[in-house]
Amino acid sequence: MSKYYQWPFLPVKNPLTISHAKGAYLYMDNGNKILDAAGGAIVANIGHGRREVADAIHAATLNCSYVLPPWQTPEREALLVELNDHWLPDHLERIHLTSSGSEGNESAIKIAVEYQVARGKPEKNTILARSISYHGTTISTAAISGHQSRKRGLEGILDDYPKIETPYPLRCPLGRNHPDAADYYINDLIETIERIGADNIATLIAEPINGSSGGAIMPPDNYWNRVQDILRENDILLIMDEVMTGFGRLGEKFGSDAFGIKPDLLVAGKGMAGGYAPITGVYATAEISDVIADGGLSVMFHTYAALPQSCAAAAMVLSILREEELLDRVRRIGPQLKAQFEERFSQHPLVAEIRGHGMLLGIEIVKDRKTLECFPEEQHIAERLVGHAVEKGVFFYPGGTGEVRDILCIGAPFIIGEPEIDMMADALGYALDKILAE
Repeated sequence: MSKYYQWPFLPVKNPLTISHAKGAYLYMDNGNKILDAAGGAIVANIGHGRREVADAIHAATLNCSYVLPPWQTPEREALLVELNDHWLPDHLERIHLTSSGSEGNESAIKIAVEYQVARGKPEKNTILARSISYHGTTISTAAISGHQSRKRGLEGILDDYPKIETPYPLRCPLGRNHPDAADYYINDLIETIERIGADNIATLIAEPINGSSGGAIMPPDNYWNRVQDILRENDILLIMDEVMTGFGRLGEKFGSDAFGIKPDLLVAGKGMAGGYAPITGVYATAEISDVIADGGLSVMFHTYAALPQSCAAAAMVLSILREEELLDRVRRIGPQLKAQFEERFSQHPLVAEIRGHGMLLGIEIVKDRKTLECFPEEQHIAERLVGHAVEKGVFFYPGGTGEVRDILCIGAPFIIGEPEIDMMADALGYALDKILAE
């Protein structure tokens, strides 16, 4: 029996075995090292192996293991101080903690619906989402997501949630990067609200820019400010899913800051503890919290929410991000990374677009860059490209939804420098040449 028989759940041919990690690199059991250009699943930010974080987790473990989530501990208090004093926008005054992004998004959705019920509007219970999106793996968040490949086999138990079109300038129905693209997508939002009825809609959940589902798709200029105005006019809450973009990934504290968005609820995980511990925050306005409380409703916690060890890890990671000015580094390194990729690959016959912001980039691969024809799904181009890049010692993250496909995502730790940028570009060039040769 293979030693990999029990894990992972589905058999994997030739799985990688990582013996340890340090900085921006993963080390294999055979001695080879891999540049973690994806930060795992766009998670790692301060790098692997930071002693300060390990010591904080160790101290928290010795101090207490499990404490009921609503009760206070020194570790929880330290995280709340860090968040409120240095990270959260002023209008988000309430914090609900979960372990995963899926739990966080599901909690935000429940909070939005409870808010409407508590204010005497139970009919406002429809959740709007977007056509290209990913919000989690629970039954509800999978159903809400616009990610077909992760729904396969589950269609019979997933509810159908209404979707507005995700802004996708490259493939806008009006034409590639059409000047009226923002108007097209705004009109779709307006028409969807009119069709369903604003009195029936609780909230829209969306990412400021797409994560791996679309590969860092940037919305058109003058999109998000108009969306926010329309939602407010129609008494619809806005949930910003910043599980991937929060805590500096785009060079701002939150992705919503880059677009001038003031969401009613914001969900941010991943970078909150940089991969050292599972934790996600749901951040909301005081009004939402107060209305739910006054209505006699409760917001149920998850068992391992606000685990003291996770809170200690997050508080330390967030302080490192601040003290080492790593968001400033993202603002410097991110444009350098994108510029080198554009210089080397913007005219490559297989590259449709290089997009994104800060340390979240997407490269869309196509069979024909003129027509934007995709490779057949069964060719698994993204996965093959990832495999070829690993041969050159670099790991990229494969993205897409099945319908949107062959996306490579870059979400490296914020500590990388020019040598790592060169490694990424060389590895991508090698992988693309391999696909052309095949």
